[in-house]
Amino acid sequence: MPYRIEYDPTVRDHFGHLSTRDRVTVLDTVDRQLLHQPTVPTRNRKLLRASAVAPWELRIGHLRVYYEVSDDHEPVVTIRAVGIKVRNRVMIGGVEVEP
Repeated sequence: MPYRIEYDPTVRDHFGHLSTRDRVTVLDTVDRQLLHQPTVPTRNRKLLRASAVAPWELRIGHLRVYYEVSDDHEPVVTIRAVGIKVRNRVMIGGVEVEP
């Protein structure tokens, strides 16, 4: 059964800091990578240890998508943040964060 993908309302602001090409890349990759088995670690998907943003990270080149998964009543993937990684820093919505 495929997961339903929801975007946190704050992600709209995060998308405003991305180029159109990056937004399309994120939307396409999220649909492809997280629709089925979003909790299976892969080379680009990993469970974060102690993250204030979200428990899971999806790497898409220099982009980072932070999400959480809920299987309570229906399977849902909630996208909590989208950021850009530059060297060792992650910028989410134009603000540097520690994921």
